[in-house]
Amino acid sequence: MSTYRLDKLFSPRSVAVVGASPRDTSPGRAVLRNLRTAGFEGSISLVNPRYREIEGIKAVKSIQELPQALDLMVIATPPHSVPGIVAAAGEKGAATAVIITAGLGHGEGSLADACEKAARASGLRLVGPNCLGVLSSRAKLNASFAARTPPAGELALVSQSGAIAAGLIEWSAAHDIGFSAAVATRAILLYIESVNNARKFMSAARAAARIKPVVVVKSGRHAQGAKAAQTHTGALAGADAVYEAAFHRAGLLRVLDLDELFAAAETLGRVRPFPGKRLAILTNGGGVGVLAVDRLADLDGTLAALSPATMKRLDAALPPIWSRANPVDIAGDADATRYLAAFEALLEDRENDAILVMNVPTALASADAAARSIAACAQTHRNSFLRPKPVFAVWIGSSDATMPIFEAAGIPSYATESDAVRGFMHLVHYREALDALMATPPSLAQDFKPDVAAARGVVESVVERGRTWLDPIEVTQLLAAYSIPIAPALLARNGEEAAAAAARPFLAEGSGVVMKILSPDIVHKSEVGGVRLNLTSERAVRDAVADILARARAVRPDARITGVTIHPMVLRPKARELIAGIADDPTFGPVIVFGRGGTAVEVIGDKALALPPLDLELARELIGRTRVSRVLKAYRDVPAADVDAVALLLVKLAQLAADLPELRELDLNPVLADQNGLIAVDARIAVAPVEAARRGPSGHPRFAIRPYPKEWERHAELRDGTKILVRPLRPEDEPLYGPFLAAVTQQDLRLRFFAPVKEFGHTFIARFTQIDYARAMAFIAIEESPGNMLGVVRLHADANYERGEYAILVRSDLKGRGLGYLLMQMIIEYARAEDLKTIEGQVLAENTAMLAMCRELGFSISPDPSDPDTCIVKLAIRH
Repeated sequence: MSTYRLDKLFSPRSVAVVGASPRDTSPGRAVLRNLRTAGFEGSISLVNPRYREIEGIKAVKSIQELPQALDLMVIATPPHSVPGIVAAAGEKGAATAVIITAGLGHGEGSLADACEKAARASGLRLVGPNCLGVLSSRAKLNASFAARTPPAGELALVSQSGAIAAGLIEWSAAHDIGFSAAVATRAILLYIESVNNARKFMSAARAAARIKPVVVVKSGRHAQGAKAAQTHTGALAGADAVYEAAFHRAGLLRVLDLDELFAAAETLGRVRPFPGKRLAILTNGGGVGVLAVDRLADLDGTLAALSPATMKRLDAALPPIWSRANPVDIAGDADATRYLAAFEALLEDRENDAILVMNVPTALASADAAARSIAACAQTHRNSFLRPKPVFAVWIGSSDATMPIFEAAGIPSYATESDAVRGFMHLVHYREALDALMATPPSLAQDFKPDVAAARGVVESVVERGRTWLDPIEVTQLLAAYSIPIAPALLARNGEEAAAAAARPFLAEGSGVVMKILSPDIVHKSEVGGVRLNLTSERAVRDAVADILARARAVRPDARITGVTIHPMVLRPKARELIAGIADDPTFGPVIVFGRGGTAVEVIGDKALALPPLDLELARELIGRTRVSRVLKAYRDVPAADVDAVALLLVKLAQLAADLPELRELDLNPVLADQNGLIAVDARIAVAPVEAARRGPSGHPRFAIRPYPKEWERHAELRDGTKILVRPLRPEDEPLYGPFLAAVTQQDLRLRFFAPVKEFGHTFIARFTQIDYARAMAFIAIEESPGNMLGVVRLHADANYERGEYAILVRSDLKGRGLGYLLMQMIIEYARAEDLKTIEGQVLAENTAMLAMCRELGFSISPDPSDPDTCIVKLAIRH
């Protein structure tokens, strides 16, 4: 979903219900009642040809009779009538429409397809069909048939399922946790069944996750998405595994079911994300404390230590029987005073980052009194600190009086210790994902320079001949272009050719050979007995060829058999068998796969996936998500494998996928890795023609995340002869920003940011350098020697990829040397190449130098109607 007309959807000034009815059981009646009950303050219109009035509101017979174009249309009519209503709403000038009606079908030629085409023709924003509706508590809008209106709050809910949305609304009302729709949200709850536009989804998800937690639950986790795959890599990359990789790369917090989603909502609705992952546990029951520790270990959490000062303080305040460890067990007779003393000590202990307080009811002390003491202390702590320590509560078998105590104090409370620990870990995982998004990883190794032209020549030759699979010689050539080591291959069509091929380079050197069947129809060679190992004589080679060909023809009489390939026998006794490759996903495009290799790779199932592009840091993180990563370390008499070589291999594969959109599947299995590096023993590569991409961002047409656009690197010279490099901004450019901003005067900073700026922290600059090339571009100018940053220009496209807003900043001491003009010319060139319609920007009226440059570049200049001190500058790129 893009941001196009979302303001009209969530904050409309006028709503029309098409299909409003006085019948109690009709969806139109439910929508009308909800609109009125929620207190919607805009105008409400009704459309129904059978009634002149419904519940005191005038009704008209058709959309054409409405007095004006409306912000929001809610359609609740029979399926066959909906496409015509959508078309009429667009002709009337409606901004958005929500289709409640179900049963419109799917795909080309369906009623739903007709609705989409009618809406696209008029620019109408469409939600649905088969939709619960839209709710925005802060706008007092309930244009849905939900049973109730949720309270206003700080959670946003986006769901592809009306049933899920309705259930969450009921749950929120029962737990006094409100939703805000799309305004001032603390977190976003997302229910997904499928993604249609991967690039838009990833772009929006990454942007949202940088500023607030996004929790996602996706149905269909066990769909058999890899049935058609013809390589081990493809079989490992099941549909849900690819979604998991996409969520991980976007920084989303994935949960597996509604129960966990409710727990995440409970946590995020009351606690802000915090740094750290050390949990302190305070309880009056030893057993429940141990269970909490077990659950924390299950989820890879960290049990906090107790500082010496805290130990001393607890010894003084607690009876001698306390646990003297974390969990802090203060015994079953603990009253409110004892709870408070222990809780205050843990709040002040810097060895923990959060506290879980638990209570098991006994006849020896009041659970409610303990809850009140904890709540009051937590509120005092929260009011005293800018970043208060988060607190979680579990009151086993709590009474009706206990829950409101924690709700009033803003403390998330849970039914069990397992739920509470899981809620704590939700925040930990979100913070880790946020840190990864904000990281500035190192760039690709400088000595890696692939021969893209040679690789493209191999692929284009195969595609032009109408073939899908590269033969072993072509595979070797393609991988060599990317410096990916693989055992060399020689082609032989019969036993005599094979013996001669083996004798010259391999047997003569005392090395055994490996022989493999070569057939475009046999993907997994071992299934037909098509592999022979360690052949040490010419006779053994001839006999093996005869046996391999006979077996293949017997098992697969329909297969086209070219012959066999001869390879040197690679002996690395202490090497680990890995698999690495590229799979093709219909939604997210190329996916990098890594894991434990060998013939039983699917049975073992030890793999991790990542969306390209990758750098070395992301590649190492991908390796770390597998069990085989532990085996890569040293153990017993086995030296550690060269993990850096493995990471570089994954980066090379990601770059290969970026450079060659025709590539569909690539399978390196096994890859032998040891202390001396790695080598691929076998490889399969499939290619296909690239389909024409729809209009939008350029670059790889099938990448969900647009790669670094190296083609936009330019060398230039300023008027004074200074040689510069202008290129797209990268995350690792963050260190350049500090010295650059220090060389910009406060006046120039104010002209750029429209307000005085005193400090630029890591988070602020990281957001500038974390460019999503699918929706934005920034060009940085760097002095070739000594490498200082001189200026930057950026362009951010709107949701429809038609209009771009620019901003520019140049070092103050470089004015008059032509740098600003050069950067503006380059961003205009980029916008033209991207087929944008217009570039525009806001310029302070006092910024005469910028306005003069805009005039020279052909921009139109007009006053900003909303701000007399600002001008709107606009340049038409295409008409």
